[in-house]
Formats: sequence, structure tokens, C-alpha cells
Amino acid sequence: MISFVLGVEDLADTRFALSPLSETVLSLRVLREPGLSAVHLPWRRSVLGRLGALDTALLMSLVAQRRTLPDFLTPRPTSFSPGFEEELALVRAASADLVRRDLMAAHAPDPLPEALLDAGSADDARVLALRDAVCDLLRRYWEIAVEPMWPRMRLLLEADMTYRARQLAVGGARLLFAGMHPNLRWHDGVLHIGQMISGHRVRASGRGLLLVPSVFAHKPAPPVSPDEPPTLLYPSRGVATLWAQEPAADAPALVALLGAPRAKLLGLLGEPLPTAEIARRFRVTPSAVSQHLRVLHATGLVSRARDGRQVLYRRSALGDRLAGPHL
Repeated sequence: MISFVLGVEDLADTRFALSPLSETVLSLRVLREPGLSAVHLPWRRSVLGRLGALDTALLMSLVAQRRTLPDFLTPRPTSFSPGFEEELALVRAASADLVRRDLMAAHAPDPLPEALLDAGSADDARVLALRDAVCDLLRRYWEIAVEPMWPRMRLLLEADMTYRARQLAVGGARLLFAGMHPNLRWHDGVLHIGQMISGHRVRASGRGLLLVPSVFAHKPAPPVSPDEPPTLLYPSRGVATLWAQEPAADAPALVALLGAPRAKLLGLLGEPLPTAEIARRFRVTPSAVSQHLRVLHATGLVSRARDGRQVLYRRSALGDRLAGPHL
């Protein structure tokens, strides 16, 4: 078990960040082990046919038999939304000692895979050459497998952040962590993270807590090293909807009356949803969704209500009556 001891100032400095590099690295688990998450099988099928001549043997070797990954490949985000290249530059700057230590720690007690044997070398030049080869490969993999989907993923992750921030505002740390994952437990100012391969206790001591929602994480993942600041990468809400097909067009009569975009939007709003989540599901920008929502609200087909910092939209009673026969 890994525990974070968080004081009042640390809770006040609890914040969120995105990490495109972490998503890229964590997706390798799903690529190597399809049974890990059936939710991501549509993504996996779409990616496999596009990898071509990419050195997948080296990529897959980064994932240990027990599914652990080297920590140096997932550096702590230095801003709210760092770019992929910005994060990859931190990996390229990792020392030979750090690369060697993290690769061997991730695979222990098993020996290093053949593709990573240079990591066990005493020759720093060979270790750094391996580091650079991994970085080059990760960049190409990102461009093929993750970058095309990153706008949709980002909308999902930002919607999760909005939800978690409201939980913190309404119920404090206890409510914030209660629904994140069964492996998390908050008690007496300490966040306990269970089912970990190592065990230590980290005092935040004014460094705060950084929370990083993830599409591809299957459980909470703090840094393995106790020397790192408190950071928690955790599974995001709503991932099951990420690879879902776009909603089908509604009945011709409703489309003729409202237009296809507004008819689809009205069909979706059987549950309260914020603009960002609607935009993610329809794969458009939030501003495009807002234009249609304004029209539907002005005509009384959609109601809206503020929920913390976000506005939730839902079909009104009139909207239900109009759309009912066609849903």
C-alpha cells in the first residue's frame, strides 16, 4: 500500500492536469493484452491495422509481465495541459541511471526482455541510445494510435475534472476520493492506495496533490518512488462511452422539423449533460453544440440548470412529448 499524508494546505493545493504522454504509454497495456479492458477493444482494432512497420516488439517490451511500466516514461505534468512533445522532452532528459533503475524495477523480479537488454548495461551510452530509440518510437506511435483521438479523449477527461472538482467543493476530500476507485481510501488526512506492488508513506509537506484522470488507466497509479511529489493518475469516468458510435439519425419527421443536428441532440438529452460532454459524444466543438442548445432552449424543448461551475441541459416536458414517438 502507498499512502499520501495530506495536510490542510495540501488539500487546498489539490489540482488537476492532463497527460497525453501518460495516455500513450498506458495504452500499450491494452494493445498488448486485449483482455485487460473490453471497453477499449474498438480502439485496439482500429489501431492494429495502422501500426505497419512500427517496432511493436520494443513497444510491448516496455510493459512488464505484471503490467507495470517504467516511471520515467510518465513524468509528472508540469502544467495543466502540457503538449506531447513537451512531456517527451522530459523523458529524453532522463539520466542513464534513472532509465536503468526504472526499467529494471518495472520488470523485477523477471529478467529484462531481449529488446531492453541494453538497459542493464554499465555503459551509459548504450542506455541513453535505448532511451532515445524508445522516445522516437513513442512519438510515431502517438501520431498513429492516440493523437487522432486526443480531442475526444481530452473532452472526456475535462468533464471528469469538472465532476471531481464539484465533489471536492460539496463534500471535501472524503467525497472526492469515495467514488474514484475501490482501491482508494481516505481516513484521518491520509489517502491510502491499495493493491500496489510496493509500500511506503509519503508526506506531502506543502507540495499539494496532483490528480491526473486517464482513459487507459485500469486502476489508480501513484509514482513508485517515495521521493516523487504526491501524484495520482486514476481511471476517468465515462470511458465506456468514448468509442461508442455516433447516435443514429432520428425519425425523418423530427429531422425535417428541427434539422439533423438538433434532432440528434434532442434525442441525446434524456439525461442531464454539460456542453463539453455533449460535444465529446458528437465529436464537435463545444461552441457548435452551444449554438444548437440556445435554439432548443429558446423554443422550450430543452431546460437548463446550473450545477456548480457547469450548466446541465436536459429535454423539457415539451421536448419529451415532441421526441417521444421517435426515440
